[in-house]
Amino acid sequence: MYNVTKDRAIKISATSFAEINYKESDIEELLRKNIDMICDEEESMLIVGKQVRNAQHGISDLTAVDNKGNIVLVEIKRDRKDIETRREAFEFQAIRYAASYATIEDPDDLVNKIYSPYIEKYRNEFEDGYLTSAELGTRKLLEFLRENGAESYFNKSQRIILVASDYDEQTLSAVAWLNSNNVDIACIKMIPYKIKGEIYISIEKVLPLNTAKDYYVTFLDSPLKSTKQKKGFTRRDLPKIDEMLEWGVVKAGDIIVAKGRDDEGILLANGNVEVKGEELTMQKWLKDLFGWSSIQTYVFAIHKETGKALSQIRREYMEKEL
Repeated sequence: MYNVTKDRAIKISATSFAEINYKESDIEELLRKNIDMICDEEESMLIVGKQVRNAQHGISDLTAVDNKGNIVLVEIKRDRKDIETRREAFEFQAIRYAASYATIEDPDDLVNKIYSPYIEKYRNEFEDGYLTSAELGTRKLLEFLRENGAESYFNKSQRIILVASDYDEQTLSAVAWLNSNNVDIACIKMIPYKIKGEIYISIEKVLPLNTAKDYYVTFLDSPLKSTKQKKGFTRRDLPKIDEMLEWGVVKAGDIIVAKGRDDEGILLANGNVEVKGEELTMQKWLKDLFGWSSIQTYVFAIHKETGKALSQIRREYMEKEL
């Protein structure tokens, strides 16, 4: 990271979580409340557990369900030193926990074993106080799966996300090998910086690696100018709201409606929305509205004039231009 003026660039060195007195539990709580930090706008996620203990007394950090119905295990370590000094390998620990989640049979099983105790612990963060924790957990989980079209795919597979400020070579080597053998495991760096007394965190996905194909469209074949017909798009191709505004397929002042709801926001020139006089990112507006930990912004943001999701509008535009 650099502090840049017109004629100079001063490098700002990363610090460590240990140096800024962040414990692993601090990072865990930060992600519990802001899991969208390590998600993207093409993903919805519902946090359903924290510090979940399995039958062998192993304790996993965060547990979630994603928009494909997968149970997601998020394991956190502060720094590389914390990984290297562990008696058990970081990735192996996560695999053991993920294996225990494979035994979850159905949504009711997840609610009873994991989600209901989580809701009970953080009850003040949930509405519908007249429902029991189990009733509320069942309602929220089934709504999440239904809205994302994932009811029939619940827990068909499990995902692992490892989070740390840095990784040792053995962990990266093991995760790369697991990826090559179709194990869905990712390494994400949360790199802290301390600038003028304030803490900034940079997010970097380390593994799985993007393939060469992921970059060709972006850097070699502009998807708006290419004459070659393509069958589909990777996530790297998908434009964000600022590009959609630039193209003119949506415009400032358009009304954005939350999918399946009456709630509306006014699209602003910077890509945010104005809701009841308050400026919010679409991610924050929608995830708070649905009560999820992160949300597929472009799927759940509906352009009122056309009745189409932003994801459909941008895809139609890109296909037309190819």
